[in-house]
Amino acid sequence: MRIWCDPLGLALGVALDRILGDPRSSAHPVAVFGQAAGRLEGVLYKDDRTRGVVHVAVCVGGAAALGVLAVRVAPHGAVRTGLTALATWAVLGGTTLAREGEYMADALEGGDLERARERLPHLCGRDPRHLEAPELARATVESLAENTSDAVVAPLLWGAVAGVPGLLAYRAINTLDAMIGHRSPRYERFGWAAAKLDDLANYVPARLTGVLTVLTAPDAGGARAVLRRDGHRHPSPNAGRCEAAFAGGLGVTLGGTNVYEGRTEERPTMGDGPRPQVEDVRRAVRLTRSVGLAAAGVAVVTAWALRRLTRP
Repeated sequence: MRIWCDPLGLALGVALDRILGDPRSSAHPVAVFGQAAGRLEGVLYKDDRTRGVVHVAVCVGGAAALGVLAVRVAPHGAVRTGLTALATWAVLGGTTLAREGEYMADALEGGDLERARERLPHLCGRDPRHLEAPELARATVESLAENTSDAVVAPLLWGAVAGVPGLLAYRAINTLDAMIGHRSPRYERFGWAAAKLDDLANYVPARLTGVLTVLTAPDAGGARAVLRRDGHRHPSPNAGRCEAAFAGGLGVTLGGTNVYEGRTEERPTMGDGPRPQVEDVRRAVRLTRSVGLAAAGVAVVTAWALRRLTRP
């Protein structure tokens, strides 16, 4: 039945991600999009917000239009289910995220700080050169928390609501934010639209991530309490909800001094426990997997309910 195409496709896409992970290839759809966006930036770039808005509109609009076209070519049946599964697999990053966390855990547990420092940029933009084991552990836990929303919960939620166009549009938004949405002299104005649109697209998913963390964390009461008390304290309107819930659920304190390419930021602390230690990294990996599995269930049920409500 047509009502099951998207829910079943989402479930199959999650399974593919769990089995295959995210292939490291220049031919991966997200990599191809990034290359195209980079070339367009070379044509459009100017230190101007309007140019940035045009850049985002073309990139995100193009991704969404591609999704709409694909759905029209395969409106229902097994082909539509397969299309949704492939799109879901292409935009999810949950398995790769967990593997990066496990890699950091292996390096830190083995006392190999150089290997951990070299690997940290795969998770976040923090300068790792002078970080010791506790700060590497904190950076990993914070990145796992934030990226659980960005790489898993958000794409699944947008896929549940808007199908293949939603999946592709969200990944385009999030990729553009990673490319040009950060604060720097070059992107202060040109990247403004990408950053704001990413904040908007992640507003509901980040809060859902917080709720799912409360439901799946080792300490549900701690996750709930810290989420309520500290979730709004982060400078990001979304990341704080995820990090606060992880901090409470794992019984640690996150936040503090972060260095990004010579720029230092003081982040408010969240949580009541000690600073994360090496052993907390694997606990965070298990939590991100649990939240991702819960998000998959929510997405499948939401997709089925919405298609049932809107069927002719």
